[in-house]
Amino acid sequence: MAIATVPLTLALLLLALCLLPAQPAYIAYNTTPSIVPGKINVHLVPHSHDDVGWLKTVDQYYVGANNSIRGACVQNVLDSVISALLDDKNRKFIYVEVAFFQRWWRQQSDAMKIKVKELVDSGQLEFINGGMCMHDEATPHYIDLIDQTTLGHQFIKKEFGQIPRVGWQIDPFGHSAVQAYLLGAELGFDSLFFARIDYQDRAKRLKDKTLEVIWRGSKSLGSSSQIFTGIFPRHYDPPDGFVFEINDVSPPVQDDVLLFDYNVQERVDDFVAAALAQANVTRTNHIMWLMGTDFRYQYANSWFRQMDKFIHYVNQDGRVHALYSTPTIYTDAKYTANEEWPLKFDDFFPYADHPNAYWTGYFTSRPAFKGYVRAMSAYFLAARQLEFFKGRTSSGPNTDALADALAIAQHHDAVSGTQRQHVAADYALRISIGYLEAEKLVASSLSFLADSKVGMGEKKSTTNFQQCPLLNISHCPPSEAALQNGKRLVIVIYNPLGWQRNNVVRIPVSDENLIVQDSGGKIIDSQLLPVSNATLKLRSFYTKAYLGASPTESVKYWLVFSASVPSLGFSTYTVSAATQTGPHSFMSTVSSSRESPDATIEVGQGSLKLVYTADAGKLTQYVNTRNQVRANAEQSYSYYSGNDGTDKDPQASGAYVFRPNMTYPIKSDQKFI
Repeated sequence: MAIATVPLTLALLLLALCLLPAQPAYIAYNTTPSIVPGKINVHLVPHSHDDVGWLKTVDQYYVGANNSIRGACVQNVLDSVISALLDDKNRKFIYVEVAFFQRWWRQQSDAMKIKVKELVDSGQLEFINGGMCMHDEATPHYIDLIDQTTLGHQFIKKEFGQIPRVGWQIDPFGHSAVQAYLLGAELGFDSLFFARIDYQDRAKRLKDKTLEVIWRGSKSLGSSSQIFTGIFPRHYDPPDGFVFEINDVSPPVQDDVLLFDYNVQERVDDFVAAALAQANVTRTNHIMWLMGTDFRYQYANSWFRQMDKFIHYVNQDGRVHALYSTPTIYTDAKYTANEEWPLKFDDFFPYADHPNAYWTGYFTSRPAFKGYVRAMSAYFLAARQLEFFKGRTSSGPNTDALADALAIAQHHDAVSGTQRQHVAADYALRISIGYLEAEKLVASSLSFLADSKVGMGEKKSTTNFQQCPLLNISHCPPSEAALQNGKRLVIVIYNPLGWQRNNVVRIPVSDENLIVQDSGGKIIDSQLLPVSNATLKLRSFYTKAYLGASPTESVKYWLVFSASVPSLGFSTYTVSAATQTGPHSFMSTVSSSRESPDATIEVGQGSLKLVYTADAGKLTQYVNTRNQVRANAEQSYSYYSGNDGTDKDPQASGAYVFRPNMTYPIKSDQKFI
């Protein structure tokens, strides 16, 4: 009988081949979104928080420039996210900052715009908040909050026919009841979400399961002012171990059986544990995971690939249920849960993230920039009204540039004063460019209205109006030069408010004998106040810095008079030289030579006067000659010395956190000049 033999080496080779696992087939991940009653539903919300300026300027963040400061490119985020959404109809993403999206949108082809509109229509891409930026809630004026949000919503409505339903203030440093009322209940939002509340408040709410509340922004308006509000259990990033930017350290799901590090069950267990932990501090069986943080999704597939796997394998496991979601879907699920939510009144201020770290420094950080934003906001309101009264033309000046600049200036790292210096300069430059354009509009509109005098006729304007943006340093060339050689100065004062105003007007002049007349020719009371040495020094220094040259005119006085201006209207006053014997402006007196260090300035008419030092502008006396009262006053200036941090407690005082190194301020008699 013949026996077949096989060489030993060949037998071992055949055995090894038999032991090798089969090549795994392509895995089609099931990510169909659904909500399962009776299970904990984990709503995965992909997002990227893109600051409209902070460490880098808004342009640098968008194009990815100056990456030595921060490797961030918003253009890459949007390109990458849109591509990933088009790859799988089940994926979702929310976007917030319209200032960035608007730029990206302008650069897209018509074919790409059609695809993006389909993503928006299907709910894959959803606009949340919808303002030009995520604004601060402590330092802006509420009108600015409304304006910047309106500007973003107008873009979304025009391009996509959508109106955002959810407020998303995840990063501002504390929260105002004004946000809950005006931009929550009044705007029609269904819900409002944020991350930053005091660490002690968060700890108590975690314990009591009161992170989600009904927030009433106004006690007097009751339930009409309330909105469902969610506070995140942690910051606005994912749970530990679930951050998947391409250079992050969270372990990915490895589901290829050929890999030595196959870890599907391990990662599913991690997911379930994190979900159960959050469910223990949240009411109902719905929890939200924020899958993203600052400037993430620059390579979106690194996130979506992992979330696809987690949804697929977690749902196969069955202990909890995961789905792609948005805050809107999450809010709808909460509404249908028939849960009774606790009520919240008042603000979420002040905010501290740990002991001795109250974020109240930003209330006063960069005060000059805060003042500039507020002044330009008021100017924008008036300019926009005048633009409407005159009528907008395609070729003429407009308010668009100022509107855009003021909108991004409301960002929580802009008007708050927490941005880098070069970023603050960039914000200010944008506002300045917008102001120069709006200034032309205001001049032409007032000229048009003053010349036509009746309604909205098409009469061509012949009057050339000039404005004085440097009045705060007593620099106004029209008022300084117009009264020479017997000329008259016409002053037009516009009131953008809905009620009559009576205000004191102050302009710098060089002449002494002046009269002020209203539009009917009636002489009204006026007063001349000597310009102090301190003001003249400021005028010389800042005029040279601003204009590059010293002022040519010699200013001696402030001409002051009371003006009455109708609502949404203007009044005209004329300043001219007075006759030697006729009425003229009342001259305030200076008690001694202006060059003397003891010089004082008396302010006031009749029996009541206030006495100030001429050099430093400090109040020294209150005088009532009618009652023979002369009371001395002492005015001093104080400051807190900031804590610079120690190894034991490194929290220093700065742009964000106000932390003095003592309880009481230090008094200082140092003069301004």
